[in-house]
Amino acid sequence: MCTEEFCKSYLGFYNVSLKTRLIAVLIVRNGQVVQSVQFRHTNVIHWDPALAVDFFDRWAIDEIVVLDVSRDREQHAKFLKNVEEISRKTFVPLTIGGWVQSTDDLKALLRLGADKASINTEAVRRPDLLTECAAIFGRQCIVVSMDVKASKQGYEVYIDRGREPTGLEPCEWARTARDCGAGEIFLNCIDRDGFRQGYDLELVKRVVEAVDIPVVAMGGVFTWQHLVDGVEVGGADAVAAANIFHYTEHSTRKAKEYMNQAGIEVRMPGMWNDSTSSSTKVQD
Repeated sequence: MCTEEFCKSYLGFYNVSLKTRLIAVLIVRNGQVVQSVQFRHTNVIHWDPALAVDFFDRWAIDEIVVLDVSRDREQHAKFLKNVEEISRKTFVPLTIGGWVQSTDDLKALLRLGADKASINTEAVRRPDLLTECAAIFGRQCIVVSMDVKASKQGYEVYIDRGREPTGLEPCEWARTARDCGAGEIFLNCIDRDGFRQGYDLELVKRVVEAVDIPVVAMGGVFTWQHLVDGVEVGGADAVAAANIFHYTEHSTRKAKEYMNQAGIEVRMPGMWNDSTSSSTKVQD
């Protein structure tokens, strides 16, 4: 899905051949990690995002995405104070999203330790922001987060935490984002979010086929097979989940083991505990 030069640079951290990435996502609201169900964030899972990141980093995850969904700038300012602590605790690539509205916002996140920034609402409202950021920091730092709902007419992109319809068709917007400077698409299906039905594979497949940059599938994972389907059926370059990883010990190790047994090339941990046997269903 990406050029050899880009992939070597992007995954050089591992010094291995290109493999499917497993990504853990933390949704943070007002300083707390929350569960997401169709973008409603009511259940508090962790009081300390840095502690949750610490667990993921130990559990064989490839990347971590932390999205701040706080509704006001004051709460976001408090979140930024935690970003540096989070970055110190992780040794895998870290993407931070929420309230990125300018090149200065992106610069601040990178200085605090983020490797990439996820941009959603402002990318739709001002696509030139992607071009500006890519010119300064490189497209490898730019992730466009795309929240999508299904309708009788097809699929539509939403912004502002899934509340505002844009009239944009996902494949068209993905191509525009790529052309403007995005290095990756983070594709989230609002309808599947927290509903345990697996990824919207038709949506994932369409977007993957529409662009030549990596596409990350997100939304709806309840079994390890859903991760496999995201790769084998949807064609995603990486698979991500949020809720499930908070409830099962060593869950990312079990997910990796299951994916590996299904024939998917993943980065395996160097040493495994015998107790981390594979499971096909987890509590979401």
